Amino acid sequence: MTTPLVPGSAAALVARASEPEFAAWRRNIVRLGGCTNPIHLVGTATVFDTATGAALLSYGSDVYGGRLLTACGNRRATVCPACSALYRADTYQLVRAGLVGGKNVTEAVSGHPRVFATLTAPGFGPVHTRREHDGLVRACRPRRPGECCPHGRPVGCRTRHAADDPRLGEPLCPRCYDYAGAVLWHAFAGRLWHRFGLELRREIARRAGLSRTEFGEVARLSYAKVAEYQRRGLVHFHGVIRLDGPDGPDSPPPGWATTALLAEAVPVVAGRVRLTAPGASIVGPRELRFGGQVDVRPVTSYRRDAGERPASAGAVAGYIAKYATKGAETAGAVDGRIYDARDMVMLPVRAHVLRMIGTCWWLGSLAESEPLGLRRWAHMLGYGGHFSSKSQRYSTTLTALRQARADHRAEQQRASLGLADVPTVVVGQWRYAGRGYSLAGELLAASVREGGGRRGA
Repeated sequence: MTTPLVPGSAAALVARASEPEFAAWRRNIVRLGGCTNPIHLVGTATVFDTATGAALLSYGSDVYGGRLLTACGNRRATVCPACSALYRADTYQLVRAGLVGGKNVTEAVSGHPRVFATLTAPGFGPVHTRREHDGLVRACRPRRPGECCPHGRPVGCRTRHAADDPRLGEPLCPRCYDYAGAVLWHAFAGRLWHRFGLELRREIARRAGLSRTEFGEVARLSYAKVAEYQRRGLVHFHGVIRLDGPDGPDSPPPGWATTALLAEAVPVVAGRVRLTAPGASIVGPRELRFGGQVDVRPVTSYRRDAGERPASAGAVAGYIAKYATKGAETAGAVDGRIYDARDMVMLPVRAHVLRMIGTCWWLGSLAESEPLGLRRWAHMLGYGGHFSSKSQRYSTTLTALRQARADHRAEQQRASLGLADVPTVVVGQWRYAGRGYSLAGELLAASVREGGGRRGA
């Protein structure tokens, strides 16, 4: 897609090209790979020889046309496509390393029991949906004669919805839909996953004939998960769940630990986990749980397939990485936080999403549910948890991957300066000086994004 040309940007770029520091200014932007909202730094840095203490090289932000630009690092594709692409690639490597090894994870991990599980949200009322069977689209929800909701509204829908039908995810009867329950479920979804992990350890230990303490001495449960918004505005959790020995991926699991045992335990535990939501005196009692649809697939190391069972390691890693860069915008919500109730009047969202946002705002004002911070997360429809997360010993970390990339780039820079064999340390002082682009800078960054430019050193 071609970026619209902002009036005056072309002229500003031509004028900038005539300036003496144009090459440094251009290099400063191009090396960011098309970041949409870079951070400006002003300061200096000095490279010292750690053996002798001598200063080998000094440079400042003036070398980069007055300011040093660094990437914003935002993970969301709707905010910064360039930085989110890098985040997605790192997440892919992180998840894949926990399935087949690499990145300081032993390849023996590919033989450990693991499954790819999907835990869904429960239903809070019938919604318009697209139903397919054998390649044919069926009616949304055939209505039985005389079937109506408590408000007298027909609850059926004979429409065969197209994939882009804006009604998908909308309640058949908005007055009957349990918006309070949906928002509270979102607020506790992260805790439900945490409780699910605890209960899964207990269930596996019980099936193995062990106590919880004994289980911790011989095995460890690891996971990596991502949250995906559905059209109805609720998240599903997709996660890799793996059984290891007591020291994580570097130790073999006990003989009783099998993929079949893990696959059988996941749906049982998902159906058993319960939490009680606050606010019962106002919105009524709410017992929060996962939905009845639980999908569990064994994960193979190298097999590729077209959505059939089992799932391949590469496909699973790619799926989790894809949704790690998305947010509530996939459900039709908004990008930014809402600070005033009056702002909701102008939100460009569909009625269902607006009702969920309004419910967040209302519940956030109640004393019983105020600690949940629902107003803060109203733009996320009440979900304030992590979109992607992992257990401590699943595999490497995003920090380690970023540090390895920074070290590689530093080595490249040292080699270009003829300092490859010299032990050095960089000491610098930098301060924040703003963010964003000028008209000329935005045009250049847009051309880098459209050209698929790679981030440089």
